[in-house]
Amino acid sequence: MSAEPIMEPVMTQVDPIDLLIAFEEASEMPIRPQYIEETGIVPPQPDEEHSDGIAQLFLQFNSAGFPLAGFGMGFRVAHKDGRTQALVIPDFYVRRRRATELDESYRKTHKGWYPIDMITLVGEVTSTNHETDTGPKLRTYAATGVPVYVLINRTTRTAHCYTDPTPAGDPTKAYYGNESKVHLGEPLPLPAPYPAVDTAPFLES
Repeated sequence: MSAEPIMEPVMTQVDPIDLLIAFEEASEMPIRPQYIEETGIVPPQPDEEHSDGIAQLFLQFNSAGFPLAGFGMGFRVAHKDGRTQALVIPDFYVRRRRATELDESYRKTHKGWYPIDMITLVGEVTSTNHETDTGPKLRTYAATGVPVYVLINRTTRTAHCYTDPTPAGDPTKAYYGNESKVHLGEPLPLPAPYPAVDTAPFLES
């Protein structure tokens, strides 16, 4: 069973990367904390349906000819002045490129986090922290200009495709201009060149 997410405000004078490392080292169990809208978040442990659903997304995109589909990597969003704005680990993503030498240098400098501009499509599958995926994460992806955000909301039993990211001066005001929505079990249309997502695997058995 998934526990509730742990969320704590983070002191901005310290690089959030270092604070997340401290969270990991202090934990008695493996965790992968994230930093979104000045808050440190420890997501709940994924359940079987969550993990199986992500695997199905990966297989669908990989079979459709997207070898850069993946999951598990962390990405950093930077403020214009270079400070860390967000640290996210999407459930699923499609990269626009394989990691270059410059990307690997960035990852080394930022202690394991790749630049967010490697992503061209991002996906989240809700757990008990569905408010994070429908609020702060959505705004963060829009603020950084990720073109497509796919959200599988297991709480409302709906699937969403957000496009047309609209950044704002305040990242917490960013949004996506377009949204497509279907009930789980129905195919979710995505913009070209992506395939429609089969959402049936997310229905409860």
